[in-house]
Amino acid sequence: MNKVTFPNTNGLDITIAGLLSLPADFDETKTYPAVVVSHPGGGVKEQTAGTYARKLAEQGFVAIAYDASYQGESTGEPRQLENPHVRTEDVSAVIDYLTTLPYVDNARIGAMGICAGAGYTANAAINDRRIKAVGTVSMVNIGQMFRNGWDNNVKDSDAIPYIQAGSDSRTSDASGNDIATIPMAPLKEEDAPNEELRQAWEYYHTDRAAYCTAPGFATARSLNQIITYDAFFKAEAFLTQPLLTVVGSNAGSKWMSDDLMARAASSSKNMYIVEGANHMDLYDGESEITEAISVLAPFFTSNL
Repeated sequence: MNKVTFPNTNGLDITIAGLLSLPADFDETKTYPAVVVSHPGGGVKEQTAGTYARKLAEQGFVAIAYDASYQGESTGEPRQLENPHVRTEDVSAVIDYLTTLPYVDNARIGAMGICAGAGYTANAAINDRRIKAVGTVSMVNIGQMFRNGWDNNVKDSDAIPYIQAGSDSRTSDASGNDIATIPMAPLKEEDAPNEELRQAWEYYHTDRAAYCTAPGFATARSLNQIITYDAFFKAEAFLTQPLLTVVGSNAGSKWMSDDLMARAASSSKNMYIVEGANHMDLYDGESEITEAISVLAPFFTSNL
C-alpha cells in the first residue's frame, strides 16, 4: 500500500490523501482494472476501506482507499465536515486521479464502499458513467439513516428539528464560536441503543480499530446537507451499471440495501447475504470479509 496525494478537481482547493494498493505481480508497463473504495461516515482509509482495497489488490486490481475531503489526512476546513454532496464528488475526484495513471485501464474502473461510503458510491455511479460496476458492503444511505433512524421507524417530518439544528450551527460557526459537532457513531459505550451500534462504538473508540485521524464525530452544520440527501436519487433512471450489494443477514441497516435493490435500474443487480453477520462484522471480521471478497472480486472481474 503506497501513500499518495492528489488535488481534488472539484474546485475546493483540497488535497486528497489515499492508500494505493497494487497487485503483487504489478508491472507498470501493463494496464489493470481499478476499484475506488470509499470509507464509512466517521471512518478513514486506514480502517475497513483500506482492508478491502488491499484484499482487492490481492485479486489483481489496482485499488485505492482514500480520506474524504475535510477528513483524515485530506485537507479542507472545517475539519470533519460530512457533506454528502462533496463526499459523492470525492469518488469522481479519485477517479480523475486514477485516469492519470498509465497503468490503469480507464475503461475498467469500478467503485465500492462500506456503510455511508457505499451510499456515496451508488450516488456517484448515478452521476459518473466512468464507474462501470458498483459494489456495496453494509450499505447506508446516510440521509435515510439520519432522518428515518437505524430501524427505519421515524417519519421524514420528524427530522425537521435536525435541519433547524444544522441551520443554527451554521449561524454559530459564522459568529466565530467553537465548531459544534454531532456523533457519527456512539461516542460512549453507554450511548449505544443496541448491540450492533455498541460494536460501532467499539470499532471507532477502542483498540479494535480506533485510528488517530478518525475522531468519530462530524460538524453539526453537516445536518443541513445530510437530512435532505438521498444517495439513491434517480437510481430508477440512471443507476444502470451492474450492481452487487453485500449485507449481513442480521444487519439493522439491511433495509437500505433492499431499497437500492428495488430502485436501481440495473439489469444486472444481485444481493449477497452473509449469514449470521451484522453491520459491523463486515468491517473487520476476518471470515466475513473473506466471504465478501469471494463475491466482490469475481463481480468486478466479470464486469471490468
